[in-house]
Amino acid sequence: MSPPLAVATAVTFVWLGMVLAISFLETPLKFRAPEVTLPVGLGIGRVVFRALNAVEAALAVVLTIAGLLGSATSRGVGVGAVAVVILVVQVVVVRPALARRSDRVLAGEDPPRSRGHYAYIGLEVGKVIALLTTGILLLSW
Repeated sequence: MSPPLAVATAVTFVWLGMVLAISFLETPLKFRAPEVTLPVGLGIGRVVFRALNAVEAALAVVLTIAGLLGSATSRGVGVGAVAVVILVVQVVVVRPALARRSDRVLAGEDPPRSRGHYAYIGLEVGKVIALLTTGILLLSW
């Protein structure tokens, strides 16, 4: 395996691990902790997901460059691109809608439940599948 493909593989699995740890472990558990109110949980979530998305963006750039430099298979690059597109949709489309709702909650309002969380979760599942598939394809190259 060439050094760029080794980097692409490592980055893919680091990114996958971060998404699994934060989105599917930390986030649901945060709201089960004693004395964590909805506003506190939302405030923590905003900070955590802003940081996660920033790191994901950096990893996406490294993955893209390393995959292209390492002459990864077109399937590997294509599936990796799916993860990058999902991230862009989450950050540009879904997160702003979630932020507007959380702004209302933090302002003391009681807005109706949002379907945006379900969209975000669905996209996270898609991203996990894309990253896992990318990592497997890169390992088999």
